[in-house]
Amino acid sequence: MWYKKLHWQIIIGMVAGVVFALGMVQFSWGPEFVSDWIKPFGTIFINALKLIAVPLILASLIKGVSDLKDISKLSKMGGKTIVLYLITTTIAVTIGLVVVNTFQPGKTISEETRTELLDSYKNEADMRISDAKRQMETGPLQALEDLVPSNIVAAASENRNMLQVIFFAIFFAIGMILIPEEQARPVKLFFDSFNEVILKLIDLIMKAAPYGVFALLAALIVEAPTADLFVALGFYALCVITGLALMIVVYVTIVTVFVKKSPFFFLNGISPAQLLAFSTSSSAATLPVTMERVEDHLGVDEDVSSFVLPIGATINMDGTSLYQAVAAVFIAQAFGMDLSLTAQLGIILTATLASIGSAAVPGAGMVMLVIVLAQAGIPEAGLALIFAIDRPLDMLRTTVNVTGDATVAMAVAASEGKLHEPEPED
Repeated sequence: MWYKKLHWQIIIGMVAGVVFALGMVQFSWGPEFVSDWIKPFGTIFINALKLIAVPLILASLIKGVSDLKDISKLSKMGGKTIVLYLITTTIAVTIGLVVVNTFQPGKTISEETRTELLDSYKNEADMRISDAKRQMETGPLQALEDLVPSNIVAAASENRNMLQVIFFAIFFAIGMILIPEEQARPVKLFFDSFNEVILKLIDLIMKAAPYGVFALLAALIVEAPTADLFVALGFYALCVITGLALMIVVYVTIVTVFVKKSPFFFLNGISPAQLLAFSTSSSAATLPVTMERVEDHLGVDEDVSSFVLPIGATINMDGTSLYQAVAAVFIAQAFGMDLSLTAQLGIILTATLASIGSAAVPGAGMVMLVIVLAQAGIPEAGLALIFAIDRPLDMLRTTVNVTGDATVAMAVAASEGKLHEPEPED
């Protein structure tokens, strides 16, 4: 039956969570009840997904790269992956700039609303600005230096260090390729089995997905800012949503033209991962489900998905980059600034590069946005203008991030001849 499919169960959980929360806010004790007794189950669900993110990356990357048995194949696949991710990110930022310059949402904010927003969210903005300034004070090669961990156990203990885990996994797998196959076999058998165990854990965790998203959406509703602020920022939000929708069109076009698959096939296959990304606002937390959907329902071979998707969850942030472009120009418009073509081209470059270092966790895009604002000479305090509407937009841009990862995985698999017909769903 239709309601047994995962994406429908998640949708039902999301709708039920919203309806439940709207009912609870009618009572004075309702929001506190949701925060104390419902929200923790959503947090537990996200923690369970994050719990297996690092083991999944280690197991899948080591297995996938060692399966190639040829370093030349790895470099070829890696080159395609990075180039495609950079292309889609550049397209995303460009779309964001076109949309925000066309509709100019910043010019609709009154002086009174601007002052109210700056006062209400000053503390949150100051925290993000402080984090970003620490990051900007590092040297030009700091990102390259941070790529190589000094202690893999320490790196694996923090989900924000995904790039270091990816580096170790690829480095380890290359070592396996370079030694005689007979000596590498015991290690390979271990990671093959380890990978299967992790995939089974994903199946178990996903049985709780409808309940997890119910709790997450209920908590989001009761903790949301006032409706007046949302109305004031509605035009800005509409611009971001329009840009994100256009990016989905770009992905569907890539899948249709280059991969030769129908839009319905693609969207139906990836929809549970999209819904989970929407609920969790975390590409890293959604990665296990993204990999399962891409392999089992979109037909991408495991050795491609296990390489492309973990990297994508870390460096491919198309939705985040698009949002940064829209937000930067929106803030500039709100302060009466007219950005030159050179400044906007700088935004494209900075947002594209910043997305590579953006952690795959909720709210990380805000820190990267400060860097984009500083590069363009836009007042960093303007960050406070968009905090009220950021969480729901974070959910949407994470959905786009995950969709972009799946698109590139399919494109790379098609170019490598590693795309097969998936088994039909029950």
